Amino acid sequence: MKNRFLAGVAAIALTAGTAHAAGHMQFTPGEGDFNWDSFNAFADSHDFSGEQVTVFGPWIGPDQALVESVLAYFAEATGADVRYTGSDSFEQQIVVDTEAGSAPNVAVFPQPGLASDLARRGFLTPLGDDDAAALRDNYAAGQSWVDLGTYAGADGEPHLYAFPYKADVKSLVWYSPENFEDAGYEVPETMEELKELTDQIVADGETPWCIGLGSGGATGWPATDWVEDMMLRTQTPEVYDQWTTNEIPFNDERVVEAIEEFGYFARNDDYVAGGAGAVASTDFRDSPKGLFASPPQCYMHRQASFIPSFFPEGTEVGLDADFFYFPAYEGKDLGKPVLGAGTLFAITKDSPAAQGLIDFLATPIAHEVWMAQSGFLTPHTGVNPAIYANDTQRQMGEILTNATTFRFDGSDLMPGGVGAGSFWTGMVDYTGGKSAEEVASEIQQSWDGLK
Repeated sequence: MKNRFLAGVAAIALTAGTAHAAGHMQFTPGEGDFNWDSFNAFADSHDFSGEQVTVFGPWIGPDQALVESVLAYFAEATGADVRYTGSDSFEQQIVVDTEAGSAPNVAVFPQPGLASDLARRGFLTPLGDDDAAALRDNYAAGQSWVDLGTYAGADGEPHLYAFPYKADVKSLVWYSPENFEDAGYEVPETMEELKELTDQIVADGETPWCIGLGSGGATGWPATDWVEDMMLRTQTPEVYDQWTTNEIPFNDERVVEAIEEFGYFARNDDYVAGGAGAVASTDFRDSPKGLFASPPQCYMHRQASFIPSFFPEGTEVGLDADFFYFPAYEGKDLGKPVLGAGTLFAITKDSPAAQGLIDFLATPIAHEVWMAQSGFLTPHTGVNPAIYANDTQRQMGEILTNATTFRFDGSDLMPGGVGAGSFWTGMVDYTGGKSAEEVASEIQQSWDGLK
């Protein structure tokens, strides 16, 4: 799901949670299969006794308690007094605070675009070479993560400004293992095999896909995820980056090809439940329910890791539903790209302890503490995957650590008028019958209008 849509940033009031000192350590150092060596080594080399570190981010409610439980280990290791404040209007408030000179030491960005903008305006402190090396050495597809946090500063030169921490995976296909077993289908490992399976299901008189783009005022966003995944499976990461910044136009033939790759699945009446005409009008929250109908209305549903929230009540992931990696083309030799999202930590008011907190995020223990609780995925290859709270998160984590390329949700990197505007509506028009070329040209025109 689009980060903008999830965040609900159109809040009128700038309500923020109360600043709390770092929470309680949930796991006793030295116990369990955590990487306590990384905790002890960090503690031995960092002392911030008497220093306060303020952290501001988008996490409130249960998520706030989780991040505070991680910060508790940094506090314990260093003696720092860590204070976290969460807000559901983070994106507006951090701009107000930095402009007013009252920024926290560290800000947690749910989108790289806002961090990039503040870096360009001189409000972020560049991170060190050691932080970039930590990402390259410890994160799968490490350079992808360095690129995600690298922006042009006020001097016009690129620097690493933001450290990625906590990721989400979008390149997933959900299915019912029982339905696959009954029909004799096997999980495909390549895009070629996925298309063969799609054709086979149709030949068997069944419908392979459930796809829904409906989302109220945000209708169309699920299709942008499809197109982004297809861009990563038909083009190099460099071309993807050029597309999200409009260095190549939206109506470039390579982008048109990716849109048509989505159309292969969504614009064929035999391939999608309800026919192609139902794609735009079916709510994305209702779309996966066809997997669980009797008889099944479809066999596969491509959607991000959050979608089980909309499965029928009582559905058990791993038993009633499962997922596999949305595969790459074997014949295109583009590795295993993963589309996703995540958060990034950046220094908005420099201090030794603030820099130390960024360094702490590179340690395995800073990831394992949240992994062992809930709702956390990481590309860190130094963590113990057995620590994950459940098998579902562990398998998603493996998709991240097996990735050869990671790219952030493309529409969230684009200007709002495009990524959360003409791109959404253009995909609705495309599933309604307009050609990919026409839709792509109209989206490019909207981008030109913003320049």
